[in-house]
Amino acid sequence: MSLFGFNGKNTNKRISLDLIRFTPGGISRSELARQLSLTRAAVTTIINDLIDKGLVKETGKGPTTGRRRPILLEINPKRGYVVGVDLGATHLALLVTDFAGHVINELEMPFDIKRNPEECLQNVEQCLRDILAQVHLGLEDVSAIGVGVPGPVEAAAGKVVAPPIMPGWHNYPIRANLQERWGQPVSLNNDAELGALGEWAYGAGRGERYLAYIKVGTGIGAGMLLDGKIYRGVSGSAGEIGHITIRDDGPLCSCGNHGCLEVMAGGSAIAAKASAAVQAGKRTQLAMLGAGGEITARDVARAARLGDLVAQQIIVEAGGYLGIAIASMINLFNPSMVVIGGGVAQIGDLLLDPVRQVVSERSLRSAANAVRISAAVLGRRSTSMGAVVQALNLALDEMAAC
Repeated sequence: MSLFGFNGKNTNKRISLDLIRFTPGGISRSELARQLSLTRAAVTTIINDLIDKGLVKETGKGPTTGRRRPILLEINPKRGYVVGVDLGATHLALLVTDFAGHVINELEMPFDIKRNPEECLQNVEQCLRDILAQVHLGLEDVSAIGVGVPGPVEAAAGKVVAPPIMPGWHNYPIRANLQERWGQPVSLNNDAELGALGEWAYGAGRGERYLAYIKVGTGIGAGMLLDGKIYRGVSGSAGEIGHITIRDDGPLCSCGNHGCLEVMAGGSAIAAKASAAVQAGKRTQLAMLGAGGEITARDVARAARLGDLVAQQIIVEAGGYLGIAIASMINLFNPSMVVIGGGVAQIGDLLLDPVRQVVSERSLRSAANAVRISAAVLGRRSTSMGAVVQALNLALDEMAAC
């Protein structure tokens, strides 16, 4: 079965593309036949069609098995280009890649999603045109674009529904607006969901069928891979782990409740605790930042990495709160791997160790023993590479069906 649920009559062709794309080092025709339970002749017909369309190419030979060395297949990287967009609460990241997912150009910059949608999307459009121009490409050279946003996405409608950290975006037709601007197919997904896809396809979660990706940014969200499929829920709200209540008497959250994980361990919470520590006169190198400007979660992570005790205490406390929520998720979902991403997660074990400790204490032993907890291998690229995966799904599905 195709991981991404391609539609169309020739399902085997789509599944073949999935296997070719995501098998490290390439895959042979005989292995495709085995995995698809098809005859060698049927697979040859499919592959010849994909080669004729320029989607697949032969690449060297695989290891010998006592007979002739098999010829391996891979996606043809020169068939075209796609774009992945990570539209974050406070950052914008764009990647241009070829059809094999190799990054051609990228951009990351500060961004404020609380501005009105038209202004934000105009900003995104200009940035996209700029990075394409830098590598002598235009929108006409792009086959499809994947976009991630930090809120619940109604995928069929291409919009977000009541997003807590995206005021003014409720029911705004994001996908339709971008397709009109760009003249190319656009997919729209939740950012944490795309983080799970990115890490599954290119990062820490390769080969995992039960995977949770936790994105720790301004907000906190989870993307969940259940038996090889992204789980979105009925209304696209699955994975909103940031709004699990951690403390009933905690601060007010943007969702209207108190003590949610997001206001206890999210980027804004980490920055606020650092500012409070500076105002209380605690000895910390963050005081220099507090005197000259606003302290960010990235500043706290950087200071913690350099040995600042106050910053380390803030990160460790955030890790403990994350561990409480993740332990509950592990008990319910029983994944084989939890990948923690976002800017703060790049600090590594200082954040992950308290997460692991709390998970060990609070999860059922059978579930805790079966799960690995890791930082995202792709770092801040997890979501934008997941958006690339979705863009390639659109492009390859359309080209293979022609």
